[in-house]
Amino acid sequence: MAELHHECGIVAIYHLADRGLSPLLPIADPSSAARLVPRMLLDIQNRGQLAAGMTSYNPERNQIIDTHKDVGTVAEVFQLNHHDAAVRLLDEYTGPAAIGHVRYATCGAEDRSYAQPFERHHIEKSKWFSFAFNGQLANYPELREEILSQNDFHLARETDTEIIMHSICRELAGDRKPTVAEMLNELSRRFDGAYNIVYLNAQGEMFVARDPLGIRPLCYAIEGPLFAAASESVALSNLGFKQSSIHSLKPGSAIVIKDGQISFQKFASSPKTAHCFFEWIYFANVCSSLDERSVYLTRKALGEELARLEDVSIDEDTIVVPVPDTAKAAADSMAFQLSVPCLEGLIRNRYVGRTFIESRNRGDKAKMKYTPLPEVLEGKKVLLVEDTIVRSTTMKALISQLRERGLAKEVHVRVACPPIVAPCFYGIDMSTIEELFAPKFLNGEPITAEKEAEMARAIGADSLRYLPVESIARCVQMPKDALCQACIDERYPTSAGRRLYQIAADNAIQAKPGDPARRTYEAEPMAVVPTCVP
Repeated sequence: MAELHHECGIVAIYHLADRGLSPLLPIADPSSAARLVPRMLLDIQNRGQLAAGMTSYNPERNQIIDTHKDVGTVAEVFQLNHHDAAVRLLDEYTGPAAIGHVRYATCGAEDRSYAQPFERHHIEKSKWFSFAFNGQLANYPELREEILSQNDFHLARETDTEIIMHSICRELAGDRKPTVAEMLNELSRRFDGAYNIVYLNAQGEMFVARDPLGIRPLCYAIEGPLFAAASESVALSNLGFKQSSIHSLKPGSAIVIKDGQISFQKFASSPKTAHCFFEWIYFANVCSSLDERSVYLTRKALGEELARLEDVSIDEDTIVVPVPDTAKAAADSMAFQLSVPCLEGLIRNRYVGRTFIESRNRGDKAKMKYTPLPEVLEGKKVLLVEDTIVRSTTMKALISQLRERGLAKEVHVRVACPPIVAPCFYGIDMSTIEELFAPKFLNGEPITAEKEAEMARAIGADSLRYLPVESIARCVQMPKDALCQACIDERYPTSAGRRLYQIAADNAIQAKPGDPARRTYEAEPMAVVPTCVP
């Protein structure tokens, strides 16, 4: 769904000395490992198109670690469409180790200073470091207030990335020489939310770490002298790593490279997980596997669930049409189960960039991004499959286009997700109840056929069907207690998330004083992660 955006993606690469030469390098030289970073970032470009960057380590340079970053896509930032310029840039930032980042902002401005990685210069090599992270700290307001309460401290940006940088600097202050596990353990006691971190310093030390709840995915691979990590497995498999070499990092764990050795270190207990279910149904590349679950097979199972629930009469004019691109696997599967054609009645213009679309109206953007095909749609009963509906503006525009330009006879919307009823505070671009579509109709009550019919009328569809909440865990093939489903069941896995939701619910009531009061959020008893902020 074009209305929904993610909070970034990260990668890391390291060619270890004295272990031979990896055949996966682009050039037969260990220092060429950093050249792989733009390629890895391209594979996770789906996670952020606002900015991109990398930091490389090369002890032969005066700038032992050096950072290149800017606003734009990976191709723009690394000049990949201009061969000579790209080669010069990669020559400048060559090295045996590097980290990288793609950004979509859930907070902070759209300028270069917010692009990651963040590099911190220091005369001591152990304190000269760069890092990048993806996720979002739910207790960012409290951490920011704590820092600014000290007269000598100042924050130049409104972003949790700067909070993390300050926190790392504090752990390295003075004569402190904490181990990576000790430093991350202390950070985990202060941070509440989602945070995967890649870190590189001027001594050539690297770590990649995943928060104790494992909210966002983080994968790694090791073959011979080459280590790599990325937010999604597709970035590793496309480098050439064998599928059997690719694994998901355990929550509360870090992979540390120091003195030419790789070690796995547990820095925080993880009595429960809270993997974001949206990773499988929307955010991740369909080629990825996350926490040993295939994204494609999950979306295929979602389509099977939709087919099982379908009650519209099927005739020779019935077709299934996916909203490009993330709903295609579910649509194909649904159509197969129903024995009806799955056709591309909507074509996405992949060359309409972020900066080209000047209008702030989401409906106008949808019209520019999608073209309906009357050759496919005219006179048809369309089962329009979408992965989710967040604000509904895009869906309204699409239905209108299917009818007016596509000449569809009927449009029945099928959503491969339950209704989004609550905001996300862990890295997805939806932070208020008022902006969401479903809560306006549900008012805190379970969804019914009558409410679905009312919602269908609101978006101009002949009918609307959501998947039930129970379908998600079944399709991901994980226990529901292992997933974060807060945006569909209002059960937040951290204390700061629960506090923010209560504030959001109170704000929603104040915004609509005539509506029935929403119930106060009460969490079911759940295992508490002792390393998270209480």
